[in-house]
Amino acid sequence: MISQPALSSLSEIAGPEHIVTNRDRISEYASDATELHHMPDAVAFPRTEEEISRILKLANQEGFPVIPRGAGSGMSGGAVPVEGGLVMVLTRMTRILSVDQENMIAKVEPGVVTSRLQEAVEKIGLFYPPDPASVSMSTIGGNVAECAGGLRAVKYGVTRDYVLGLRAVLPTGEILKTGVETMKGVAGYDLTRLIIGSEGTLAVITGITLRLIPKPPFRRTMVAFFPNASGTVRVVSEIVRSGVVPTALEFMDRLCLECIRTETDIPIPDAAGAMLLIELDGEKAPVEQEADRVRAICRKGGALRFEAASGKGEAERLWEARRNASPSLYKLKPHKISEDVVVPRSRMAELVGYLEELTRRYGLPIPAFGHAGDGNIHVNIMLDKEYGHEKELAEMIVESLFRRVIEMGGTITGEHGIGITKAPYLPMEISGAALELMVRIKKAFDPAGILNPGKIFL
Repeated sequence: MISQPALSSLSEIAGPEHIVTNRDRISEYASDATELHHMPDAVAFPRTEEEISRILKLANQEGFPVIPRGAGSGMSGGAVPVEGGLVMVLTRMTRILSVDQENMIAKVEPGVVTSRLQEAVEKIGLFYPPDPASVSMSTIGGNVAECAGGLRAVKYGVTRDYVLGLRAVLPTGEILKTGVETMKGVAGYDLTRLIIGSEGTLAVITGITLRLIPKPPFRRTMVAFFPNASGTVRVVSEIVRSGVVPTALEFMDRLCLECIRTETDIPIPDAAGAMLLIELDGEKAPVEQEADRVRAICRKGGALRFEAASGKGEAERLWEARRNASPSLYKLKPHKISEDVVVPRSRMAELVGYLEELTRRYGLPIPAFGHAGDGNIHVNIMLDKEYGHEKELAEMIVESLFRRVIEMGGTITGEHGIGITKAPYLPMEISGAALELMVRIKKAFDPAGILNPGKIFL
């Protein structure tokens, strides 16, 4: 619990209108996209780095937890206040501080919504590639904390590939500047990379310096339907081996197609067992040549139907089908466990086959979609939690899936992070010595253990 004197001090720091204790209002900040629910004692909406520093110093003195939060779109429980305390919401820090066109960098506050930054820089011919599915609501600070990936990662990489430097407040209240504003810089330990992806456990990010690139002048979007999933992922490997580097190479299996069939005007062949959504970008002439090569590979791979969008409107129509995949799955069951495993591209057909085996073994639907171009498949275990045995079956599926993925040389998370949902499984992937080192790093940053406790490590 946060004491009344501490609540009074919080009101003095951030202003009484920016400290909330009303139970109905703070319940909005008790969960994230996982729908796991733990009530905080209070919620703060700081506006400045100095306010954040003072709040963290107070938390150290009073011994209450502080949980940083962006838009709450996380998929592993990283912003859930499992030990109560103060949820620190950074959505008032929304300024794009500067965009340097000559050096192609942007400086932003953590509460800037990702799509807003993309739109702002594209107006002046620049491009910020990271493109998580929650792009229209997730914030840059949250993306950095989780090292978000997304649809364009196969060509452009993930969030960490565009972060040059950070401003952050340590759990003890000290203000820290890391990184550089140049394309090179190797002075000292790379604290920037250490904080990126640390899931709000090492520092509160207050400013981000981002690398931008020139906006690609042309884009081509295509869709192909295939008879089965295993053949489809083999086509993915053929496309990449051909020398084509797609901007996006997205996969959906048969169950996903059945769920979106009534929600899209794209004609889906009755015999379709999987779909690929392919996007290329760059200069027009080479992109059109690559599109012809992709078309030929898909046809050789047994495509039932292939369509290329003729313009932006048609491309958006194709992307709408992909965006509808996740929400449409609730037609199968009322609840979902979403895992974001990654395997080497050469093992994707094996993974897809294993999902079919798990479905037969446990009897729950397991639709899959995701970023086939980089081997990152979103495995969705559909269940009804009202039936206790289905929850037990789902947990068995998760453990079996993770063990197989690690055996295949993969990882249990490519984008969502560990948070609380994957914490029990982390020792499957990370050795004891490595975990102990991570715990010592956490202790060095946060000696009092007040910043986002209960995450990553059990």
